[in-house]
Amino acid sequence: MKYWAQLPVVVRAIISGGVMATVGTVPWGLLAGFNLKHMPSVPWAVVPAALLLWMFWRYARGDWRPRSTSEARRKGLRANSLPGEVWGAAMLAGVVGLVALVLMQRVMNRLVVLPQQQDADLAKYPVLTVAILVAMGSVVAGVVEEGSFRGYMQGPIERRHGPVMAIVVTGLLFGFAHFTHPEVTIVLMPYYLAVAAVYGALAYFTNSIFPSMVLHAGGNMLAAIDLFALGQSEWQASPNPAPLIWATGTDASFWVSLVAFLFVGSAAVWAYAGLAAVARAAGVVREAELK
Repeated sequence: MKYWAQLPVVVRAIISGGVMATVGTVPWGLLAGFNLKHMPSVPWAVVPAALLLWMFWRYARGDWRPRSTSEARRKGLRANSLPGEVWGAAMLAGVVGLVALVLMQRVMNRLVVLPQQQDADLAKYPVLTVAILVAMGSVVAGVVEEGSFRGYMQGPIERRHGPVMAIVVTGLLFGFAHFTHPEVTIVLMPYYLAVAAVYGALAYFTNSIFPSMVLHAGGNMLAAIDLFALGQSEWQASPNPAPLIWATGTDASFWVSLVAFLFVGSAAVWAYAGLAAVARAAGVVREAELK
């Protein structure tokens, strides 16, 4: 513990968040893959996955041994309850932020070639099994990734270096964590940084991972539906994007997308400013104020 305390805060946060993300997500990936190979007619993987997720949550929030780290784990998870008015403002800001993200990707589709997401052919599996596994995977991602990245990783960096650096560092690590997928390349880093900004700002202003957890899980479910039903990748605004403007020049569609992005992006800034005011009035103490 003495040597651990001597490490820079950023290093400790990255290690803690990375370990928690790995421990929380890898078992689910193994279980889901095993389920599709053995008895795919029954989505049995959700039962052990739910148990493992419950155990992850209990430990991450400070339960169980070692008691010497209990308070640090509780604080690190950042699973703080929120009053109703803060929940409403957070949901509004998060949804507007996600809409701005989609519009940003519509513009990006005309600037660079975004890769197509490559997923296993799930048509050969029962629809009910796929639907239940997708729902469970979305919940696991929402709980584990928000607790790991916006809780254990972002929080300590916020207290030491402020929210901007915390969100940038977390966004970069969040993006690199997805490089395990073969189709993910560096061209998608702006997308993951934007995702980190949407969720990270929610965690910063509310000092809680609950709003981003709900939006993350819901967003993953919608992205999975788009991928399986329409062939549209999570980061693509359209499965069949128009040609790049560098080849064809700008057109009305591009300018409409750009103006829409700027308009909704400005609305998102306004919504987050409103969230900050509501949280402050409700007495929510931000992480950076807990130094």
